[in-house]
Amino acid sequence: MDNINFSKEELERYSRHLIIPEFNIEGQRKLKAAKVLVVGTGGLGSPLLLYLTAAGVGNIGILDFDRVDETNLQRQVLFTVDDVGRPKVEAAKERLEKLNPHVNFTTYDVQLTSANALEIIKDYDVVADGTDNFPTRYLVNDACVILGKPNVYASIFRFEGQVSVFNHQFKDGTFGPHYRDLFPTPPPPGLVPSCAEGGVIGVLPGIVGSLQANEVIKVISGVGEPLAGRLFLFDALTFETRTLKLHKDPNTPKIEKLIDYEQFCGIGGDAKEEKKVKEISVQELYDMQVKGEDYQLIDVREPYEYEIANLGGELIPLKMVTSNIDKISSSKKVVVHCRSGARSAQAIEALKRKYGFDNLYNLKGGILAWADEIDQEMAKY
Repeated sequence: MDNINFSKEELERYSRHLIIPEFNIEGQRKLKAAKVLVVGTGGLGSPLLLYLTAAGVGNIGILDFDRVDETNLQRQVLFTVDDVGRPKVEAAKERLEKLNPHVNFTTYDVQLTSANALEIIKDYDVVADGTDNFPTRYLVNDACVILGKPNVYASIFRFEGQVSVFNHQFKDGTFGPHYRDLFPTPPPPGLVPSCAEGGVIGVLPGIVGSLQANEVIKVISGVGEPLAGRLFLFDALTFETRTLKLHKDPNTPKIEKLIDYEQFCGIGGDAKEEKKVKEISVQELYDMQVKGEDYQLIDVREPYEYEIANLGGELIPLKMVTSNIDKISSSKKVVVHCRSGARSAQAIEALKRKYGFDNLYNLKGGILAWADEIDQEMAKY
């Protein structure tokens, strides 16, 4: 670590770190020498990347295969309106280099998969998981366990957030609990909606992502006690916090190789089931409208979503579908839609299974596809 030197500009930049007795120049040297991979540049990744860059983490990997969308700007403060449509990693690197020219950035405009995770993660000291889906969380966790890397985890939903440090190696060489010790198996598909489906208050990822960045800095510098063996819970509505103790579960299977995480989380199976659901494209629905065909359109989203944008269909929220069969025609084609096509597929499956409907068609891609392909002026959310 003695070979890590600072320029006059760096010493001035990090002076507020250097005067902290517990941190001082040794802590800053550890930050500069460190390699941190941030998986996801969204709501959590934005504050994570901003604060790790500002703090002087010397080498930061940025992994995301998404593009900046207008709906991101409500919480993903790393981006501006000028970035809409750009690869997130490209826009992120450009912004962060302006924040701190003394940091080296490596970008990965790819989806993290079982085929590339070990190869990418092996070169980093710490991984910070800012993702929003279960398959990637399990993938990041398992890759970190196999490679012996700490996984600084956070997640957010609506008004609630949680933070922990998984697979942390203690001074005696033992490793703390990891994600599978907390969640041995994923929830059933569709039970826990994503932020895109369930929403998130815009400031929450800023709060939780900053806490996550703090844990990364603690892990790197060795200053303080990281959230290893603990899960921090935050409720922005009530401003209540809790810290739960976590323990390694002796029944957790040993992780020796990466698997098919889509299938593990039931998504692969769902995809096969969804093939049994008849679908139409947004272009086909548009053609039906132009031709004046007789059909029924049902929207299974929530009322607040309907107010933002709708196709004029009859609103029957998903949880109320099976109790409103009297409103659903059995004699003509019925097109069911939601935001992206997932909830409407669930509605069709439930109606088929319980009442034998065979005239239901899922609108592929939902209202998002309609906004992309048919009506670009329609609000996307």
